[in-house]
Amino acid sequence: MSTIDEVKSRIDIVDLVSEAGVKLRKAGRNYTGFCPFHSNTKTPAFVVWPETGTWRCFGQCNEGGDIFKFVMKKEGWDFKEALQRLAQRAGVELQEYTPQQEAQKEQYDSLRALLEEALLYYRNHLLNTPDVLAYLHEKRGLTDAAIETFGLGYAPQGWDNALVHFTERGYSEQDLFDAGLLSERDSGGYYDRFRHRIMIPIRDERGRMAGFGARIVDPDDIPKFLNSPETPIFSKGRLLYGLDRARKAIRAADQVVIVEGYLDVIAPHQAGFENVVSPMGTALTEDQLRLLKRFTRKIVLALDPDAAGQKAILRGLDAARQAMSKIAQTDLGQGDIKRFDAPSLVRFSQRIDADIRVANLPDGLDPDEIVARDPDEWVRLVDGAKPVIEHEMETLAQDRDLGDRAVIADIAEQVLPLIQDLPKPTDREFFTQKLARFLRVDERAFIGQQAQGGVLSGSKYPRVRRPRRRPDEEAQQVDVRVIKTVSPSYKTEFYCIGLLFHKPELLHRLDRQLQEAGLQRLINEDFGYTDHQMLLDLIRQSLEQDKTDHYQYVMDHLPEALRELAEELLKQTEKLDPVEERLLEELQRSIIKLRRLGLNESLNQLRFMQEEAQQQGDLRATSYQEQVLQHTRLLRDLDYAGRKLSLRRIE
Repeated sequence: MSTIDEVKSRIDIVDLVSEAGVKLRKAGRNYTGFCPFHSNTKTPAFVVWPETGTWRCFGQCNEGGDIFKFVMKKEGWDFKEALQRLAQRAGVELQEYTPQQEAQKEQYDSLRALLEEALLYYRNHLLNTPDVLAYLHEKRGLTDAAIETFGLGYAPQGWDNALVHFTERGYSEQDLFDAGLLSERDSGGYYDRFRHRIMIPIRDERGRMAGFGARIVDPDDIPKFLNSPETPIFSKGRLLYGLDRARKAIRAADQVVIVEGYLDVIAPHQAGFENVVSPMGTALTEDQLRLLKRFTRKIVLALDPDAAGQKAILRGLDAARQAMSKIAQTDLGQGDIKRFDAPSLVRFSQRIDADIRVANLPDGLDPDEIVARDPDEWVRLVDGAKPVIEHEMETLAQDRDLGDRAVIADIAEQVLPLIQDLPKPTDREFFTQKLARFLRVDERAFIGQQAQGGVLSGSKYPRVRRPRRRPDEEAQQVDVRVIKTVSPSYKTEFYCIGLLFHKPELLHRLDRQLQEAGLQRLINEDFGYTDHQMLLDLIRQSLEQDKTDHYQYVMDHLPEALRELAEELLKQTEKLDPVEERLLEELQRSIIKLRRLGLNESLNQLRFMQEEAQQQGDLRATSYQEQVLQHTRLLRDLDYAGRKLSLRRIE
């Protein structure tokens, strides 16, 4: 992930815009308000899309962009200053791109390439070891398709199989050691780290090889699981197994399910439940929670029901609380909570809109066993995951007599303070009623105690006082959702700007053909992301001078902040079609696709605002209707131009 992408992932655009004085109101999945860039307006034509981290004004400005464009326009900063300020806010350290970093990147790429070869090596051994393959089929219930999809393999018995195989192919022992495939003997020399184990490739969230997890075949071997050692590209605390394949499903479900084992991830994925990930055999870490926060704030912990599993739940909740509270410290200015307790977790969850739930697995079964037994049962368990307060209630009541007054008093003393810390009155009322029903007591027994600022005498969780809000402030609170930095148009934008970055001379030809088809030439507003807009400006500047090669001009004038993005663009476009006519056709199709996506997104929002205005008898409905008609005409013209360009290609 580039530094720019990391900054985007850590800053919620709804928070950013709200803090700039824009009063936002929830409108479907998005937010609307009055544009902060012009004062003479009576129409809330400013729209924020949390999922893509972008904004647009449908009024006088008719501008839009991402978080960088917003603060650049609001504060009058250039991109460099905007990046510095937002990076500071997000807690991201900016570093200059140095020759040492370039060498480091090449080293990382070499390690990943070696790991990809190791994957094929272990894969080949699995296919030629029938008993291990049968174990995966018969004992673990995995299909050939799942084994292929997740790249499972087998490390054969012996101390130097991998060592001999790869050194014969030109790799040094140091290469293999750096990649985590070898271990070093105390007496000197190296030996295979993985022996007689099922090999599970571990990839980062972008799908790049990072290392391996290895599970025993012989039940008498120890340890049961063995991971790659810490390497420059493998860090247990920064990776989540399965996230590369689960990202899309997590976004679609707006929920992630966290399990404990690698095979506990594969089995649900095989059954169609693809929003499942796992840590590397440890409790969740801050970095892992930061990764998940980019995709959802709805987290379900589906861990083992035994005593160790319950401790893992608490470890997971503790990590979730610590990680998210540090995120909140950056995002919302809140201090970190130093130790785990349910009150802290509840307060933190409400502050940042994190919905952490616990799904207790029955009958001592693992997730893969439940899915194999009854996939519908897995759905019920995840859907029935309990909020932290309910989990605390049931945990405190386990194996205790709810007919005993002392037990009831003890549970109430510990749960009522959690309820009091909920900021929304409706939530407090809901959980108070639920606690009363759970304990089979009259809800009114709690009212007096809550009003006095404490609960039953001797409570170990005193009530936390918070500043009182004015009624109008509470009404204006927005339901913040996490930024999802990858929009439907992002990949298309990335491809287009990458192609032009690689071949700037195509831009003039693209402009000419678009104009001949009755369309406007390529403009900054065709891209929704500020870094892409800046690169387009630089490419145009390169074409307006004749002293230097166009590509070299772009590289020479590339801002330091965009060098990381430039490296990614070059890597993605290094194998371009050599025929420029085909590249030009790709560009034309992609630009039309971008414009269509943008128009449809704007059109849907305008129709929503028009319908809302009509229901309220608002005269602004006419203005929205005119803009809807204008967008519809633009879509029609775009379709016509697209057909015209297609016919020209056929001719």
